[in-house]
Amino acid sequence: MSRLSESLASGKFTVTGEIGPPKGINIEPALHEAEEYLKGRVVAVNVTDIQTAVMRFGSMATCHLLLDRGIEPIFQMVCRDRNRLALQSDLLSAAGLGIENVLALTGDHILMGDHKEAKPVYDLDVIGLLQAMVKLEQGTDLGCDSKGRPNKLDGAPKFFKGCCVTPCADEVEPQIIKLEKKVAAGAQFVQTQAVYDPKAFGEFMKKVSHIKVPILVGIVVLKNAGMAKYMNANVPGVNVPKKLIDRLAAANKGEEYKVSIKIAGELIREMKGMCQGAHIMTLGWDKYVPDILAEAGL
Repeated sequence: MSRLSESLASGKFTVTGEIGPPKGINIEPALHEAEEYLKGRVVAVNVTDIQTAVMRFGSMATCHLLLDRGIEPIFQMVCRDRNRLALQSDLLSAAGLGIENVLALTGDHILMGDHKEAKPVYDLDVIGLLQAMVKLEQGTDLGCDSKGRPNKLDGAPKFFKGCCVTPCADEVEPQIIKLEKKVAAGAQFVQTQAVYDPKAFGEFMKKVSHIKVPILVGIVVLKNAGMAKYMNANVPGVNVPKKLIDRLAAANKGEEYKVSIKIAGELIREMKGMCQGAHIMTLGWDKYVPDILAEAGL
């Protein structure tokens, strides 16, 4: 079992972090940040997979390098860029490298990124990817022979399978229906989109109380008021309340980070009784994770 699955199974409030690979091969700064500020403080570290459709160093390779440093990774895998052959092959490769935690995602659309002429794939959706993981665990793949019999594997992997949900979407019922389908397809843990409204999150958690998998509330650290306003305008399902924007706007120049830390810590502290953990997304501010955890009382 992965440390992440063990921590969640124990009922302990579990914190995960996140890093993004660089655009190039200079991976050492990202690894240093993870080793210096996340190792020993979070249970596992997500590695984004060609985030925002901008070509970058690979998630799987980064996960392997984290393992070499004693840091448990969560391999984010998007459906945008690979067909079912490549997805299954990468899953087997990840398992062969000792990577157990996999977060299944759709992936930001190509038009968001820096290769707008690229062709999106979406051969499988998130539910199909989760089902593929289950099939591989059972010792077969998604294909079959000429007689319709499943193709057998020479050695089956084992994954701890995750998915995402947006608790504060304008229409939350479709999110709940999708989450039910993802769990039925094999998801064993959930990380949420960024949440800044504890009351709305609490209402969401009541509505999904019948879904018996651990949920980690997502916190994207707000660096300044401008970022908060941008997220409100451009990130579906995210709503940063005006009171938080005003606090960031009122911060002394050069000291916005102190307010950012305080807000992130307060949000986690307020919501930690509602869920099984928190997923902290710092967008390069990993050095503040220890302070955020202290502010949260963790």
